Amino acid sequence: MNQWGKNNDAGETPAPVGGQAIAHVRLGADGEWIPHPLIEHLRQVAALAGRFAAAFDGERWAELAGRWHDLGKFSADFQSYIRNASGFERGQAHIEDEHVPGRVDHSTAGAIHAVKTLGVSGRLLAYLIAGHHAGLPDWEKLEGGTGGALRERLRKTDWLDRALAADVPDETLRAECPRLEVPGGRAGFAFWLRMLFSCLVDADFLDTEAFMDGDRAEQRGAWPALAELRGRFDAHMAALIRSAAETPVNRLRQAILRQCREKAAHSPGIFSLTVPTGGGKTLSGMAFALDHAIAHGKRRVIHVIPYTSIIEQTADIFRGIFGDAVIEHHSSLDPDRETARSRLATENWDAPIIVTTSVQFFESLFAARTSRCRKLHNLVDSVVVLDEAQLLPPEFLQPILDALNLLVAHYGVTVVLSTATQPALESRKDSFGKTLLRGLDNVEEIIDDPDALYAALERVRVRTPTAWQSGQSWEEIAGEIARHDSVLAIVNTRRQARELHALLPRETIHLSALMCGQHRSDVIADIKDRLQRGKPVRVISTQLVEAGVDLDFPVVYRALAGLDSIAQAAGRCNREGRLDRGEVVVFVPPEPAPPGTMRRAAAKAVSVLSGHAGQPLGRDRFSQFFRLFYADTDLDKRHIVKLLTPNDELGLQFRTAARRFRLIEETGESVLARYHASEGDDRIERLLSRLRRDGPSRWLMRKLQRYSVTVSEYHFRQLREDSQIEEIWPGIWAQAAGTTVYDPTLGLALETDAPAAADLVV
Repeated sequence: MNQWGKNNDAGETPAPVGGQAIAHVRLGADGEWIPHPLIEHLRQVAALAGRFAAAFDGERWAELAGRWHDLGKFSADFQSYIRNASGFERGQAHIEDEHVPGRVDHSTAGAIHAVKTLGVSGRLLAYLIAGHHAGLPDWEKLEGGTGGALRERLRKTDWLDRALAADVPDETLRAECPRLEVPGGRAGFAFWLRMLFSCLVDADFLDTEAFMDGDRAEQRGAWPALAELRGRFDAHMAALIRSAAETPVNRLRQAILRQCREKAAHSPGIFSLTVPTGGGKTLSGMAFALDHAIAHGKRRVIHVIPYTSIIEQTADIFRGIFGDAVIEHHSSLDPDRETARSRLATENWDAPIIVTTSVQFFESLFAARTSRCRKLHNLVDSVVVLDEAQLLPPEFLQPILDALNLLVAHYGVTVVLSTATQPALESRKDSFGKTLLRGLDNVEEIIDDPDALYAALERVRVRTPTAWQSGQSWEEIAGEIARHDSVLAIVNTRRQARELHALLPRETIHLSALMCGQHRSDVIADIKDRLQRGKPVRVISTQLVEAGVDLDFPVVYRALAGLDSIAQAAGRCNREGRLDRGEVVVFVPPEPAPPGTMRRAAAKAVSVLSGHAGQPLGRDRFSQFFRLFYADTDLDKRHIVKLLTPNDELGLQFRTAARRFRLIEETGESVLARYHASEGDDRIERLLSRLRRDGPSRWLMRKLQRYSVTVSEYHFRQLREDSQIEEIWPGIWAQAAGTTVYDPTLGLALETDAPAAADLVV
């Protein structure tokens, strides 16, 4: 029998012999309670956090944070709490909620001790320690923020007094202040703290996991080396080249691949990969990333993609090459693709190849929550490929570019901006010397002669409107489209897609986000199949098909939008170069683009294109377009930079910044659609039955995500009042059984005269 004794009949945890302070407790297989000594936990977390932070010379700060993070657990209150608590769950020892009933504050004591020991510099550690469960705090409370402000918590010195009343080893408490050398100085201060925080919380989770659930811990790591993965990649590319037809397009793709591999040996920094749509950017970009990572000792490749509709396609390509070494991290991941090890890797991104979304990547860079920050230290010494870089969100552009510059300059990251339409991201000042944009400078282009490449890959003829200010009627536009057997028409809103679709022949296909993800995937697969077999196919879609969806139409119509959107639409035309020239028609619809970003982008496209001869999609047009567009946009609309710039008290507003940094605002409610791919398809019915019976679980909710449609609050109320939807589980709504509100062609049937705000969802 160990010092804890056997589990008693009452289910209580007996008090330990000798009063040794403990950090955690678990129940052994034979019914014995097993303690995790607090001193051992502090030492292990300190060592592991220091090792993580050594990659950016922050080991001394991270080591102290690890040594003091659980200082409050020495208090009699906490020791009593953990000895009497029951219901410990394996691997779930960390709780981010500050207001769990019965929970004893054990993080404030270490934060106070850091300030008491190190003075003002100790506030750096205070942020990390005070937030290691609930997330990085704000220095002071603003605009109704959640959680205790750090300034106030540091005044509660009684928490430290309670901890020090115990027999805390002197070696745990004593420390000299490390040298304060912040990467990037004042501008990089908050970012550096968030990186240290990542090291601390990952170390804390991993050491706790090793004690609480050894089997789970053993599933981590043991990934193949990048050199091995490059061997698989080389074999795949060799087979692909052997099987490819000898066409001008394929010869250009091979030339692009060769240039990517040649440039991979160049020094780390920021690169642009400027390749027209259909030039093979995805695989060539991976070739550069792998070769560059191996040449310069990088640890992993992170491929960042703007839309989930693209990420699934790209991840499938990479998984076919690299197998289980590829980890997807995004909201709509199908759990059938996950393994136990891949689920663990999404927690801290320790796999060699990560495929993730822009939302996941950039919101993590500005996050406060423990779970989202945990992976950040594994960005160090990586190659980050930003696919479709022109889609960087303009109203968050300045803080994003600041973060990318810090990653490159101080954390060993190489960034690749991969797109057919490079945005104008260089630094700019006005005529008075005032900085308009702190941009990405000294960017090295991978392609030797992008202009020559664009000329060689020019596969479409673009027809622009003769009158930019007067729109055509939907009837006129439908009449033009109907003259083509195979044609894709892209409009700006879901309502426009429905209105135009209603004016076209019955067999016309509709695509919009009013269709659930599973429905859209099935329809896109059918479109591809028809195109490959040479069958006529007419499609009306919102812009969800524009980036990364590999469609190849002879004719594409595009409603007036930003120049980058027009170029992306053109990428769905004559993609494989089977025709001498495809036809792209830009038309002015009877109503303007929705207000905000889309309308401003459309106006700048008119400024660039109207009255100008030459190729509308020439490469020089994009720099002009983006400069005009950015000049008319607040590039830090939510004041993120100010919130994360320290004041004289080293005050930072981590939580407020994280709350404001939302690339996709929650603008509606989710409804689960009863979509059936064919007669007899009962997948959604079985999933809904499981939800009713067992309630939500991770795997089930990820399955159901494929059947989710986001609607405005206005439409949600309307559907609920009309009994078209029902609450399957508290807070989870689905189409009511027996209703026909979900159309097999159009998706969720909503009123066409809905408020304009609903049209912003594409």
